[in-house]
Amino acid sequence: MSVLTTLVEDVRAARQRDPAAKSDLEVVLTYPGMHAIWAHRLHHRMWLRGWRLPARIVSQLVRSWTGVEIHPGATIGRRFFIDHGSGVVIGETAEVGDDVTLFHGVTLGGTVWRAEKRHPTVGDRVIVGAGATLLGAIRIGADSVVGAGAVVLHDAPAHSLLVGVPATARPRSPLDATEHHWVI
Repeated sequence: MSVLTTLVEDVRAARQRDPAAKSDLEVVLTYPGMHAIWAHRLHHRMWLRGWRLPARIVSQLVRSWTGVEIHPGATIGRRFFIDHGSGVVIGETAEVGDDVTLFHGVTLGGTVWRAEKRHPTVGDRVIVGAGATLLGAIRIGADSVVGAGAVVLHDAPAHSLLVGVPATARPRSPLDATEHHWVI
């Protein structure tokens, strides 16, 4: 897939998921989450090519600029959207699927200090509400919703709704699938 195709997909994802987005140009120029993911797509390629220090330097410059910290080692899928951006942290071994949406203040963090898989794996089409924290090498199944402020410490199957501190998972209802405005 070409770089241009990827960038266009990202802009379309933002326009589809944010009713405040009035134009592609507005998204391109003013969305820090967009800037952060585009920079990550660059510094992730650097990381994979073994240019680890330059990739880390770029990622930290981007964090200073956008308020979003994505480690260059993290794997991010297509059409990823960070709404409002500020305070998002995504750790080195995190894996994020396609069509995932994160709101501000989300952490995909680790719980161990060993060089191993230590950050969450988030399935396709997952929505993670503002201020939610997902910790450890857990797996969140596709089409799940993580409520605002939830602290997720355990795996959840596909089609889950995760809420609370610590979060508990229950199957999503059809209403949850279409009405998720409460997660922001």
